[in-house]
Formats: sequence, structure tokens, C-alpha cells
Amino acid sequence: MPHRRVAVTSPQTRLAHARRRSRARWRAPRLDPKDAEQALALFRIQRRRAIVAVAWLFALVLLLPLVFAVWPVLDAVRLIGIPLSWVLVVAVPFPAMVFLALWQLRRAEQPEDQS
Repeated sequence: MPHRRVAVTSPQTRLAHARRRSRARWRAPRLDPKDAEQALALFRIQRRRAIVAVAWLFALVLLLPLVFAVWPVLDAVRLIGIPLSWVLVVAVPFPAMVFLALWQLRRAEQPEDQS
């Protein structure tokens, strides 16, 4: 007998209600006042840490062209026939962004693990 596919969604999600898969009226979950305070404090900590990570990202993206403007000799230096500035544009930002993402993820999870 073939198995029938069934979509499984939480009855509390807006998506489930938008698709009318839930028969009950949707209400936003309510937290106890103590839990709400903890959630708000956690949100504020994570938001501050995210702002720091985004600032580092902007510094990376905006300062790299500034480095090339300050040191135009980087265009003259060649690595395997490719200007060093082009190598830096390819080799620096993407690994740095991966590192930043992992760093931010760990920093965002720390307060959750401590509470």
C-alpha cells in the first residue's frame, strides 16, 4: 500500500493559518512575565552582539577599497600575473565573512546556553 504524503505544520504558525490548515483561531503565544523579561533581555544581548558583527562586516567591505586607494602600489604588484589588489578582493572578504558568521553564531548562542 503506498504511503500518503502529509504536510506537517505547527498550528501556531502564521504560515499554517495563511494556508488555512488550522481549524482553530490563531493566537500569539503569551509568556509569563518572568519569561518575557528573560526573553527581552536575551533579545537585547543578541541584538547588541549582532550590531558589532554587522559593524565589522561594514568595516571589511568599506575599508578594503580604502586600502586600495591609499596604497595604489597594490595594483602594480602581481601574483602569478594577477594584480595583488584583485587577489585580495577575492581572497579576503569571503573567508572573513564566513569567520564573522561563525563568530556571530557562537556569540549569539552563548547567552542562550547560560540561561
